[in-house]
Amino acid sequence: MAFINDLGKIIVFLFLLLSLFLVTAKSERKLPDYLFAAFLLVSVIDFSGLFLSPPDSKLIKAGKLASVLLQMPLYYLYVNSACYYNFKLHKKHLLHGLAFLLVFCFFSITGISKQGYQVFDVISIIQYYFYIIAVLLVLKNFRKLYQENYSSNHHLTYKWLMQTTVLFLIGNIFVLIRGFADHNSPVYNYLLTFTSVFVLFVITWFVLNALYRPSLFAGINKNLIPVQSESEIKEEPEQLKSLLQFMKTEKPYLDDKLTLQKLAEQIDLPEKQLSQLINQHTGKHFFDFINEFRINDAKTLLKEQSQLTVLEVLYEVGFNSKSSFYTAFKKETNLTPTDYRKSIV
Repeated sequence: MAFINDLGKIIVFLFLLLSLFLVTAKSERKLPDYLFAAFLLVSVIDFSGLFLSPPDSKLIKAGKLASVLLQMPLYYLYVNSACYYNFKLHKKHLLHGLAFLLVFCFFSITGISKQGYQVFDVISIIQYYFYIIAVLLVLKNFRKLYQENYSSNHHLTYKWLMQTTVLFLIGNIFVLIRGFADHNSPVYNYLLTFTSVFVLFVITWFVLNALYRPSLFAGINKNLIPVQSESEIKEEPEQLKSLLQFMKTEKPYLDDKLTLQKLAEQIDLPEKQLSQLINQHTGKHFFDFINEFRINDAKTLLKEQSQLTVLEVLYEVGFNSKSSFYTAFKKETNLTPTDYRKSIV
């Protein structure tokens, strides 16, 4: 128990430190930082129970217990703000705090009984998985929108947030397992220690990487609507020929910030029609369609210009990160750029 006590102090200290970093770090988009800092601060209240006993006050005990119901709503809002650059907080988002308010008021009046705690436990589990599903739906929609409208590395944002959400889910499974163990048994203490270390690792890994890679969270336009496929579009074959010819001669894909909107303006075609043209006649999303041209150019450069490094090649063909280039290149060729270059020597 002494180790768990010390571990709780370390977690609380690091969470407070990371919250300070997030609030004070220079960033073009502060809302995601503020929301994640709020998530960490609420988590501090929960983890402080590892080494602090709350005062004998109904209000303080009720506030500490109910604060758990703020964690997932804050994470859900954070994911939205990280995915969409024009996401803003509105009064309607206060509804996410309704469960916290009701539970806090109830326990402030009645106190925390064993039966009441069991009911709260069920409510917190239901709420947790409700928000996990909500986050996964946000990420699913985000993935569809960036694939249809953007050619830059928003897939890294998706991957990053999805990995973190899955890790949170794994951590919660261990919390559920811990609930079946006797609180006085060594198994309970082992599970508590493991869960605490796991959460500490996930949060620290996430925040530090996010601070050093702020470009991950550039965000996309939340007002975009996924394209619905239609059975027929007039003159598509001719339009497709024009599009492919334009791609070969003008090479708009060399712009690492190329979007569906930009390309539609360049070829004088409505965005929706362009997206349908690409999806239905190439079998690819906009994201993969653009990267195919970039990869073809990269293959040529890797073959014909051996003096260029892989990093120089990726910037030359329109990519803006090494990880996104390697992912796209391997998807297209089943080889890394380095292995491809070796295979053609």
